[in-house]
Amino acid sequence: MTPAEEMERLAARAREAARAMSRAHAEIKTRALIGLADQLAAREEEILTANRKDLDAARAAGLDAPRLDRLTLTPAIMAEMRAACLHVAQLPDPVGVTEQQWQQPNGLLVGRMRIPLGVIAMIYEARPNVTIDAAILCIKAGNAVILRGGSEALHSNTALAGLLQTALSDAGLPPQAAQLVGITDHAAVTALCKLDRYIDVIIPRGGEGLVRAVTEAATMPVLKHFKGVCHAFIDADADQDQALEIVFNAKVQRPGVCNALECLLVHKDAATNFLPLAAAKLGAAGVEFRASPEALPLLGPGAVLLQPEDLGQEFHALILAVLVVDDLDAALDHIARYGSNHTEIICTRDYGHAMRFLREADASMVAVNASSRFNDGGQLGLGAEIGISTSKLHAYGPMGVQELTTTKFVVLGQGQVRQ
Repeated sequence: MTPAEEMERLAARAREAARAMSRAHAEIKTRALIGLADQLAAREEEILTANRKDLDAARAAGLDAPRLDRLTLTPAIMAEMRAACLHVAQLPDPVGVTEQQWQQPNGLLVGRMRIPLGVIAMIYEARPNVTIDAAILCIKAGNAVILRGGSEALHSNTALAGLLQTALSDAGLPPQAAQLVGITDHAAVTALCKLDRYIDVIIPRGGEGLVRAVTEAATMPVLKHFKGVCHAFIDADADQDQALEIVFNAKVQRPGVCNALECLLVHKDAATNFLPLAAAKLGAAGVEFRASPEALPLLGPGAVLLQPEDLGQEFHALILAVLVVDDLDAALDHIARYGSNHTEIICTRDYGHAMRFLREADASMVAVNASSRFNDGGQLGLGAEIGISTSKLHAYGPMGVQELTTTKFVVLGQGQVRQ
């Protein structure tokens, strides 16, 4: 059987399972998610052993440090996965909820009911925890999901997918509602992208090259997550001690992820005091600075002159672009030119500046006096996320259960006919 034939077979099974999932009672879906949390606890060592196989192969293949970090499962990450299962299990079930209702002059009662999207294909790289995060959200929202992880995580994903199917089956739901693509050949991805007969939406999560390739090939809607070029603007009157901690957390805590800080913009009136502090604290943690001419002398001998290609760059490393700007207008102009619609933050004590930044900075999350690292479904109260959409249709930002549903019109009549 060719990869294309195998993908069509798998997608057809997913379409059939999606019908069953769309009518599944909320309690049954909750039971499946709680059962999955139990499975993750009971078989943790099995999962970690599979992950070690992937890590050994990845190191032998020369995988870089950021991707190794994303590939790694630990007991702490396993605990987070279990917590996500339990959190999502307890979220309100959106399926079947009529969110709006109004009566027309002719007596028709019109409403909008929330329904599952149907079959979701998830194509992602490196992170095996995405296998669980994506699946539990799709299950809760009444969808079927096709999971195609990167070849570097095949052992981990296979083990996790086995737990998913066991949990679904034990709860009385079709195990085909969460299927893993075991074919590592890129032909499988190409084939999935053409199966709009079965697949309602496709979500690529990984590097920009993957996202662009899927977007160009897909014949169904794509929820896109391109680059995470996140900026922080330090305003003239910012609390500099607080801002320093925010910038440190945003850049250093986990530099290889999409919500890590990539560019620091500092008001010219704050730069003289703030930048030497930033150089000392972040430099001690190994951060390299690529600085504008105004910022360069304030960052010490470890800084180098910013090059044009450093702007709009997602470094995935302990590298930070630093610029001194004249004012809030200049910061917003820079973000509009070089941002990627992911995350933008401002550190300020000026209420007017804060509110203006919230309105005008175009990103899926905009924050005042808080780290960019909070642009994450779990951190924002969604329980987990299937990805962060940097496009605006039909979701913008972390996609949780609600974002994996849509609405349809429902009409209640008493024999009305159109005149």
